[in-house]
Amino acid sequence: MFKKILIANRGEIAVRIIRACKELEIVSASVYSESDKYALHARLADESYFIGESLPSESYLNQDKIIQLAKAINADAIHPGYGFLSENASFIKKVEESGIVFIGPSSKSVEMMGSKTAARKLMKRNGVPIVPGTTEKILSLDAAKISANEIGYPILFKASAGGGGKGMKRVFAETEIASAFDSAQREALKAFGDDAVYIEKLVEHPKHIEVQIIADKFGNYCHLFERECSVQRRHQKVIEEAPSSFLDEETRKKLTSAAINAAKSCGYFNAGTIEFLVDKYKNFFFLEMNTRLQVEHPVTEFISGIDLVKEQMKIAAGEPLSFKQDDLHILGHAIECRIYAEDPENNFLPITGTVEYHRLPSGPNIRVDRGIETGSEISRFYDPLLSKISVMEKQRYAAIKRMDIALSDYLIAGIKTNITFLKRILKNDKFISGEYTIDLIEEDFSGVREICQNEDLENAAAIFSAYLKLLPQNNKHVKVVSTSNKWTELRYE
Repeated sequence: MFKKILIANRGEIAVRIIRACKELEIVSASVYSESDKYALHARLADESYFIGESLPSESYLNQDKIIQLAKAINADAIHPGYGFLSENASFIKKVEESGIVFIGPSSKSVEMMGSKTAARKLMKRNGVPIVPGTTEKILSLDAAKISANEIGYPILFKASAGGGGKGMKRVFAETEIASAFDSAQREALKAFGDDAVYIEKLVEHPKHIEVQIIADKFGNYCHLFERECSVQRRHQKVIEEAPSSFLDEETRKKLTSAAINAAKSCGYFNAGTIEFLVDKYKNFFFLEMNTRLQVEHPVTEFISGIDLVKEQMKIAAGEPLSFKQDDLHILGHAIECRIYAEDPENNFLPITGTVEYHRLPSGPNIRVDRGIETGSEISRFYDPLLSKISVMEKQRYAAIKRMDIALSDYLIAGIKTNITFLKRILKNDKFISGEYTIDLIEEDFSGVREICQNEDLENAAAIFSAYLKLLPQNNKHVKVVSTSNKWTELRYE
């Protein structure tokens, strides 16, 4: 096993990896930028090193700095977490050539799956169903029109070099295709440095269901069941659950088998995720492969009993998987909510500021993965994800109730978050029934927003009251004054 691991990331995922290092008695080394010099991950690690200015390009995305630092501190391995350099094949190759171990897949596997068009070709050759569409980059507007007419509207432009909704544009008629093609290319170039796009048939009202796979370097492959990730805003996940209540056992077997075939097709090892779109008839189509640890891995850890981060480290160190497929069983139903510093009432605008008070929820089967505490600064330079709450119960409805309690008990003062919005989703009839699709927020947001305004007032009063207890003037109490239908005011009195 490794003696020291450099964690090339920040926030809650860096904290998560640090804790796994401690359990395995590995020295953890974190990196931090100027904005993160007092961040939780920088203080929890055994060793912490300044990596550069706040801009990601000057710090967390600086490949040479990270590798040079790893060598200088005699780190055996680098764990990339998710985001930043985790799926950068050129960075992984540099790490491999430096003699340091990369905790993740090989650069070859990442390169094979990094291009969405190349991945679609590979899946098609290996019998994994793909969404009808092109397997080559679309190079001109004329080519786009020809392909769109062959596929049939509606269609979807997607960036070949990346995901996360960047460069994704829906087109319902030929009159929309020119502006959508231009916009998709611009977004793809800005996000990934590559303006290449391709076309897929738009699968209307699908579910987004993914399979967690893991493999060692000895050819042993396992799946850890599926996750339902259909609650999304701007094509980014907000709530995930495992397993999916939509799948029957026969479909689950087909889906997980296809995921294993996808992983084998690129000689994959370590943890990875195969994402699928599933239509109302339970037909499923390969979407993409995430060649890294996922944000939502806690729900899989809950239902499988497997620590994915520790397993990643063991595989990277040359050990075989510590379990076989027959050892795995679904242990319950788990749900994760992502807590963002954002304003759901203002198109989910990211929020910056200081966390003036932070109270964690508690109770059986409640887990919080966090990168913040009281006093944390939320910067404009990075993703607004603050933390993740995960819960598990034997039955799905019980898990929904437990999550509602956990969210009610979670207080963050000083910045606006999406906690109230998440609570409303949990009470949504479509979500409760399990019949929701990736269009849930878009279709139901207006009703959710109206109720959020009322609940925000109640939550603000609770947060402010808790915050006042920390102040010397604890003999004061809070009065809530409504100044309009939209705005509220909190005052000392």
